[in-house]
Amino acid sequence: MKKQTRLILALDVTSKARAVSLAEQLSTYFDAIKIGYPLILSAGIGIVKEISAYSSVITDLKIADIPNTNHLICEAALGAGASGVIAHAFPGKDSLEACAASTAVYGADLFVVTEMSHPGAELFMAPLAEQMAHLAVDVGAAGVVAPATRPERIKKIRSIIGNKTIISPGVGAQGGSASKSLEAGADYLIVGRSVYGAEDPVAAARKVLSDLQGF
Repeated sequence: MKKQTRLILALDVTSKARAVSLAEQLSTYFDAIKIGYPLILSAGIGIVKEISAYSSVITDLKIADIPNTNHLICEAALGAGASGVIAHAFPGKDSLEACAASTAVYGADLFVVTEMSHPGAELFMAPLAEQMAHLAVDVGAAGVVAPATRPERIKKIRSIIGNKTIISPGVGAQGGSASKSLEAGADYLIVGRSVYGAEDPVAAARKVLSDLQGF
């Protein structure tokens, strides 16, 4: 994944036509586009290839199953053209290793969720986030997901994973601070609704970029 704007677009729309149109309009402002269940279930797995024509695609399926099922999900996403996948760590090391093995075959990136960005993540995920970060290191993941809504958690996760990549959701609609997240150690910021839901998505993307000047 290139590192020019340090932004990843979370394209959580359900219309195939709109998704492709937004990808075409916005790809120059983002280093990658993240798509998940809303778009893939609505448009089909082929949407991965279509969006890949404009940008690197990270499939955010938050893979969390037994090893064989994890392998099959990774194969479907990576075979469709994804350059990265996001998986949960909580099913255990063997399940995460299945994802790591699949991404290695395709030369793709595995990002492991340590802690999500919504308030509810503080109940069960936050207490175990550091253990999940260690697990991401153990399986050789390319990086982790850590919340922009809680920059202090990014800093802690960074101390565990070293120079692995941190992608941080929660900037914009969820109230996360772009500058504080980058200062805490995030490599990329994930923005979604505040851009694709804006009246002028291109202007919104430019505004986010302009706010990052100096980082």
